[in-house]
Formats: sequence, structure tokens, C-alpha cells
Amino acid sequence: MTHRNTRRNFLLTGLTVASGIIGTAACRNTSPTSPTASSEAVPVAQIPTPVSPPAAATIAEMPMRTLGRTSVSLPLLGLGGSASPLSRPQEEAQAIDIIHRALELGIRYFDTASNYGPSETFLGKVLPIHRSEVFIATKTSQRSRDEAWRELEQSLQRLQTSRIDLWQFHALTYDWDVESLLDTQRGAIKAAEEAKEQGLIRHIGVTGHHNPDIIVKAIQQYPFDTALVPINAADKHTRKSFINTVLPVAQQQNVGVIAMKVPAYGRLFKPGVLKGMGEAMDYALSQTGVHTCVIAADTLEQLEENVTVARQFEPLSTEAMTDMEQRTAAVWQENSFFRNWT
Repeated sequence: MTHRNTRRNFLLTGLTVASGIIGTAACRNTSPTSPTASSEAVPVAQIPTPVSPPAAATIAEMPMRTLGRTSVSLPLLGLGGSASPLSRPQEEAQAIDIIHRALELGIRYFDTASNYGPSETFLGKVLPIHRSEVFIATKTSQRSRDEAWRELEQSLQRLQTSRIDLWQFHALTYDWDVESLLDTQRGAIKAAEEAKEQGLIRHIGVTGHHNPDIIVKAIQQYPFDTALVPINAADKHTRKSFINTVLPVAQQQNVGVIAMKVPAYGRLFKPGVLKGMGEAMDYALSQTGVHTCVIAADTLEQLEENVTVARQFEPLSTEAMTDMEQRTAAVWQENSFFRNWT
């Protein structure tokens, strides 16, 4: 028995909840060029029987887009697992309530990471019973094969699933990040390829909040499925814009783009800047090449407001986006604070 198969068998034996590819209207497998369901049937054996699926009317209220080359159709809004009760050990009850409410409201994309405190564990307490209905994305900051494997095993166990839909290499910042990650002998990309071959992950992505050029370098050197990057109304004022730098290349490569830092942790809502989540989310989702966004919620009220905005989304005109950019011109630096995170 190979080392890789030993890992897979260990993981599958230790997990009590089966997972499968997304098989419901909430997260449909679709053709990359068509918004309708794929004509190729997914093998029934790979799809567990859904448990207590939410009403179809609730799901249909949130617009959906296909996530780049993944062929997975997702609602415009996903729930972020950082900087909220999901990442705070002392707020488990609030976190569980938020996750349950997100499911009720039609959210099917849940974003987390191995270093987001108890976020994976909290999601693992709620999502298994809904596994066939949800799209789970997590991240590793490791760049070597062995360390990445270890983190993947831990993520699978904390999330109580036998498959992660999107495994992302977190916070690429420097040239060495990409070089180490893509090392053909010892890089973490080998762990991702082995895990994908074994059915432990479905898609592979990258994330970054600091250096747009590094994200471009990564998606040009390897066929990553997705990129999670900051997209907000202050971005174009920065020295190097994610919107201008990453989005055109991602479109060429058919990379699924997930917007983060959409409200800049609420800093964009100061007087005279943006008028609330409606403008922040509409701006990000109106960018050509953005497929969905992930936003954390501190309270149930915030979550419900965010979902309402997503349900009402309509693409903005060029004039409306330019107006928002003009309002952020004097405050772009304080709204790009995450560019200093390394």
C-alpha cells in the first residue's frame, strides 16, 4: 500500500460523514459556457442523499454564477469564516446560529481556513448533515508537500467531511511563495495533486491580499481553478490594483474569482464614502470576471442584510462605479490596510 493510499484510507476510516460532489440546485455542476445544468449526469453513487434540503424557493432568490472553470454554480454571496464569531472560541453559540441561519437563507458557499481559530470546527458541527448541498472552501498557509498534507488531514477532520470542494494556498505574497509552492519535488502543490487524485479535494485555488503580481504569476504558472482576492471601491487607487492586474488575466485563464475585503471590514461605510453593504457588494459583483464574494457576519442581522443585498443585486453602470471610486479617492489608504499584512 502506498503512502498516499494510507493517508486516504486513514482519513476515510476516521470520518463518520460521507460527502459528495455538489448535486442540488443550490450548487449545480454546470457547463462552463452555460448557466443550465450539465447534460452529463453525475454518478449517483457519488451523491449522498440530501438531508432536510431547504425549500427551492429560498435557494432561487439569490442570483448564481458559474465559478470559472470549476463548472460549479454558486450564489453571489458566501459566508466568510474569519473576523466574526466563527473565528472566536468564546462565541460558539453565536457562530452556530449564524451558520444555521446562512443555510436557511440560501448560502451554500462556506469559506474558512486552518488558521481561522475554531472556524473549521464550528462549521464541522453544522454542515455535515447538509454536505451534498454545500460548497466548502478552506485554506492552508503551508508551502511544502508534507506540511500541507498534515494541514489538509486536520482540516478534513475538523470539518467532518471526506472531501473539500476548494483547497486554497493562502496569502501568496512573495516570489518565493510561488516558487516553494510549485516546486515539483517538495512543493505543496504535490500534496494538492495527490489529494485531488484520491478524491479528497475537488478544486485548487490561491488567495492573496497584498501583491496582485504574485497572484498573476501563480495563475500563469499553474492551472489554478480559483483566486480569492480583494475587490472593493478603493482598490483602483492603490499603486497596483487587483481589479486592473488580476481580473484580466483570470478571465483569459477562466479562473474563478472570489471577491474578499468587499467592505474593507466596514471602513468603507464612513460618512461621505459608501452608503452601506448595498453599494460595496454591488461594486465588487459588477466587476467583469468576479463570480462570487465571501463576507463574514458579526451578527444575524448583518448576515440577513448581506443576503438581502445579494438577492437584490443588479449590475452597476460604469458611471455608478466611477462615482463610488471618486468617493473613496481621499480614503483609499485606510481602506487598503490589509495590503500591509505579510
